[in-house]
Order: sequence, then C-alpha cells, then structure tokens
Amino acid sequence: LTVDARSGQPKQYVFRAAFTDDFQGVVAAKFALGELKTKQPAVLYDVASEYNKGIAEIYKKTIEENGGKIVAFETYTTGDKDFSAQLTKIAKSGADTLFLPNYYSEVPLQVKQARQVGYQGKIFGSDSWGNEELIKLAGKDCEGLYFTTHYAADTATPKAQQFITAYKAAYNSVPDDVAALTYDSLGLLFLAAQTAGKLDREAIRTALAGITKYEGVTGDMQFKGTGDPVKSAVVIQIKDGKFKFFQTAKP
Repeated sequence: LTVDARSGQPKQYVFRAAFTDDFQGVVAAKFALGELKTKQPAVLYDVASEYNKGIAEIYKKTIEENGGKIVAFETYTTGDKDFSAQLTKIAKSGADTLFLPNYYSEVPLQVKQARQVGYQGKIFGSDSWGNEELIKLAGKDCEGLYFTTHYAADTATPKAQQFITAYKAAYNSVPDDVAALTYDSLGLLFLAAQTAGKLDREAIRTALAGITKYEGVTGDMQFKGTGDPVKSAVVIQIKDGKFKFFQTAKP
C-alpha cells in the first residue's frame, strides 16, 4: 500500500495505476497452484531488491497458506552472473516449478543456467519480464514460459488498440507495460481534473479517490479507500517468440 514512512498511515495524495506487488505475489502463487499444479515450488530472487524480495515473500506466504510447501527458496545479489550453485540446489530439491520474480536482463541467464544444471520443471515470472528485450536475449530458452503482468497487447480493448497504434507510429515498437501504465496514470489524472472542474489540489485529490470506473489501457480500475487501484492482472505466455495472452487474474 502507499503508506507514509513516518506516520505509518496511508498517503492521502498518492495514487497509482499499477497493481501492488502483494497482489501480484498472490496471483503468481495461485497460478502456480491452480494452473501449473505445482507440488514442489521453488523460488530464486534478488535479495538486495525490494521489488524481487517483496514478491518472493508474498508468493511463499500464499503458497503456504494454501497448504503448499516451498522446497527451495534461493537468493542472489544484484549484479551476480553465476547462479549455478543456487539452481543446482533447486534442481536437486525435486522442484516442479521455479518462480523468477526478477528483471528481464537477468532472467535469460537464469533460465539458461537452470537447464544446464538439469532443472526440468516449469519456469515463470512477474511483470519485470515484460520487455521484448527478454525474448531477444533468451531466444528459444524462454519459449513456453509464463509471467504475470498488467496488460496483453494482443487482447487489448478498442481504446487500448488506439493507444498501441499511436505508440507504434511514434516509436516503431509495441508499448510495454511501463508505457501503458504511464498513459493510464495521465488518463486518471485528466479524468480527475475534468471531474473536479478546476485545477485545485484538494478537488483533484477528491476526484481521484472517487473514481469508481476508469477504462484504461491496462484494464478497468477503481479506487476504494486507498491510492492502490482495484484491477485485474493478466498472465502472458511466450509463444512463437511473442508475448501472448494466456488468462486473466481478477482481484
């Protein structure tokens, strides 16, 4: 949640278009249990990064709350290139799924090394995979893998398709989740300003908090008492060298 570090209370003037890491950790765990049918889940994450660490811990907690048990919970530190020791432990643990809530620049090497040490199970990740550079770096190693994220360009709504078309024309590439979320953030602010009818701090803040439905590029969203949106996530599968929609995960 968007909480003030000093008071511990929710921030009254901070809103975002992205779902929280906590929500994504829960979505990933339920996907592993429900869709991947994991019995022996494992995790490898960057312990020096709050993003990676936070999602990994929520994932582990959710797995355990649903009767599962993590068989390997391995860490590394930002900048590491050799993950073979941790991945060997994971392979020997009998893990049938490996969750990598890590950045797209690191994942290709981790996937490659996992296969090299004999890990044969399924691999999936989080929204930090959502850059097409991942496919360029990993090649066939990432084929068939999954990750949770904010939107799927191939199943976008008409409004989202308009944005994607305009973005392609301007930048000659498909917008990633960061671009889409930035667009939605400005869209939310614009809607609040329209609703408020004036460029007044208090009025715009009240209008933002009162949004009950906003059709964004990354899906419909609303605010319910906090600056964190209530919205769905999607699961993407890398198929034929492209990001393909797999399923929706609702709050």
